[in-house]
Amino acid sequence: MSLLTIDGVWKNFHGHSVLRGIDLEVGRHEVVSLIGASGSGKSTLLRCVNLLETVDDGTIHLDGEEITDPRVNVDDVRKRLGIVFQAFNLFPHMSVLDNVTLAPRQVHKTSKEQAEEEARELLARFGLRDKAGAYPDQLSGGQQQRVAIIRALATKPMLMLLDEVTSALDPELVREVLEIIRELKNTGMTMILTTHEMSFCRDISDTVCFLDGGVLLEKGPPEKIFSDPEHPRTRDFLRTVLESGRF
Repeated sequence: MSLLTIDGVWKNFHGHSVLRGIDLEVGRHEVVSLIGASGSGKSTLLRCVNLLETVDDGTIHLDGEEITDPRVNVDDVRKRLGIVFQAFNLFPHMSVLDNVTLAPRQVHKTSKEQAEEEARELLARFGLRDKAGAYPDQLSGGQQQRVAIIRALATKPMLMLLDEVTSALDPELVREVLEIIRELKNTGMTMILTTHEMSFCRDISDTVCFLDGGVLLEKGPPEKIFSDPEHPRTRDFLRTVLESGRF
């Protein structure tokens, strides 16, 4: 059984359909990348999965449970998901350690001692052992985004949602964040990510989905999508990316 099943999902804003009948299955330990031009619906789809947006039609199932049922406990669903946005969204008045332990302590009711021990292990694992007492404005952009990913991991999610997590970073800082994502894949984390980093997408993804105008036009293994796409719009998009030097 798939970990996540998206079936016929529509989302409208002010009479405009941003998602138009999206169907997608994500298997356990799979990495799925969503690609497409800005405004194609990639971020909206992630927000629907995390229940930050309410779908107008269709269903989403997580681990066999329909999470789009109006009777579902949204907080319980989000306990099983980790989401990281373009903006780091760290609390500026809290140390790195406090940022990372906040959700485990307050949402998952983990003891302070256990939360801090596990947070320090994660910080060490991703090269930030010495930053536990630092504040966000004392970190580089790459370090802040790594902390944001670690904060999401601290809740032990079954699915990670990563929304353009490198787009706000200077080019030289992108690599350190991508290495964290690669490490997560190696440990079997199930992930859906939106990205403009096409080379990385090709390297890390099990499945690549091309969205255009709210429609999932094409999906398949990266070698198929990038080398022999079937849909003309996919070919046009990838040609534009290649010409812009972003591949």
